[in-house]
Amino acid sequence: MKRTPMTLRGAERLKVELKQLKSEARPNVIKAIAEARAHGDLSENAEYHAAREQQSFIEGRINDIENRLSNSEVIDVTTLNATGRVVFGSTVELNDEESGGKVTYQLVGDDEANIKQGLLSVSSPIARGLIGKSQGDVVDVTVPGGVRTYEIVSVRYV
Repeated sequence: MKRTPMTLRGAERLKVELKQLKSEARPNVIKAIAEARAHGDLSENAEYHAAREQQSFIEGRINDIENRLSNSEVIDVTTLNATGRVVFGSTVELNDEESGGKVTYQLVGDDEANIKQGLLSVSSPIARGLIGKSQGDVVDVTVPGGVRTYEIVSVRYV
C-alpha cells in the first residue's frame, strides 16, 4: 500500500483530535446514551436516537483518523536538506507575474490542505509545477483557469 506524505504538524493535529475524541467525546456520548435509555421506550426517544447518531459520527471519525495516521509517512520539514529546492513540506513565497501579488504556500499532504491557511496540497497543479524548482526560477503553471506564471521568491523549510 502506498503511504501518503504528511507533515509532522499535520500528524500532531490529528493525534490531538484523536485523543480528544477518545477521552472526551466518546465517554460523553456513551453517558448520553445511558441517560436516554433510562427514560424508557427507545422507539420514540429522540434523545436516544440523536446520541446514537452522534456516537456513529464519533466512531467513524476515530476510524478515519487512525487510518490516515497508519497509512501516512510523517515528514519533519525542519530536517529537510533540499538545498533550496521546492519539495514536500517546504514553504514557498511566490510572486504572481500577472497580478504582481505575493502569496505564500506550504506544500502539504492532501489531508492537510487548506488554501485559506496557505496549506497547498502537494498534488495540486501549482504544487506539481513548483516541485524541484529553486529560488529565482520562473514557473508557468497550468491551472483550471489557464496558465499562471510565478516567480519563486524564497523557499524555506520551517
